[in-house]
Amino acid sequence: MPIDPYILLLLGTVGLAALLPARGTGADIASGASTAAVALLFFLYGARLSTREALDGLKHWRLHVTVLACTFVVFPVLGLAARGLVPVFLTDPLYQGLLFLTLVPSTIQSSIAFTSIARGNVPAAICAGSFSSLVGIVATPLLAATLLGGSGGGFSADSVVKIVLQLLAPFVAGQLLRRWIGSFVARHRKALGLVDRGSILLVVYTAFSAGVVQGVWHQVSPARLGGLLAVEAVLLAVMLLLTWYGAKALRFGREDGIAIQFAGSKKSLAAGLPMASVLFGAHASLAVLPLMLFHQMQLMVCAVIAKRRSHDPAEDVTALEGSGRPGSEVGAGTRSG
Repeated sequence: MPIDPYILLLLGTVGLAALLPARGTGADIASGASTAAVALLFFLYGARLSTREALDGLKHWRLHVTVLACTFVVFPVLGLAARGLVPVFLTDPLYQGLLFLTLVPSTIQSSIAFTSIARGNVPAAICAGSFSSLVGIVATPLLAATLLGGSGGGFSADSVVKIVLQLLAPFVAGQLLRRWIGSFVARHRKALGLVDRGSILLVVYTAFSAGVVQGVWHQVSPARLGGLLAVEAVLLAVMLLLTWYGAKALRFGREDGIAIQFAGSKKSLAAGLPMASVLFGAHASLAVLPLMLFHQMQLMVCAVIAKRRSHDPAEDVTALEGSGRPGSEVGAGTRSG
């Protein structure tokens, strides 16, 4: 089972925040740097996302609607149902974090990687992840405002302004400037990826520092963490089963079904952490804990599933109502996405 090295870095950052939390002036500096880092992240997201390639992917619209429904409808419904587990398995703050994780968009990189390993429809996975990230810029804050309300760490009109300034405006700016900076971003993808990850580490350090200073970690016991892990394991299992058998019920072929399963059952740590810092403010540390744990869990479980799917016999029966050979409807340009 793979352990994501980045998760180890995140845990190390949490440990650093526990031992040396930012206080006073240092906290103000870290908060300002974190705000700038979030804006930079979403600017780069906008600069990377090819609108043309995403529009090309609309040719396989049934698959993308299915993934979006899993990400922004089925997941949140399950998150709301988990309310019944408070206070037996979850504390209210942990439940708010669990509900938030059900609202964030799907992943791109890991969905593509696992779909490729399992011999699924990789171009569709690329487009599905891109669509999910694009929709999530607007859908996640709106869903958080509706479902979390005032309980989400003080979600208010001020939070809406922050979302527009820190998330949406930089993303739109990146999209508008992509014509001139897109090639630069593509050439320096690896270096800018380090900027992405470093920015997220800064966001995590700032959030967990605030949590340590405010003493929120006294609210989390080992038993509560165990309960959270058990709930997340059930949530992941339900989504993996729903996406796989749901795709079959909707008459998608094997390759499309694999893309739906991996893109529709996962949540993006890279998108969720910055959003949580904006939406939850000083309460972000507990809000992001369920997402961090779920991220590692989904990587471990999906790696095993992808390996097993790679040994499946080839399927000759193609999906009905919408595709010839699975994957053939997605434009060739998306393969480089």
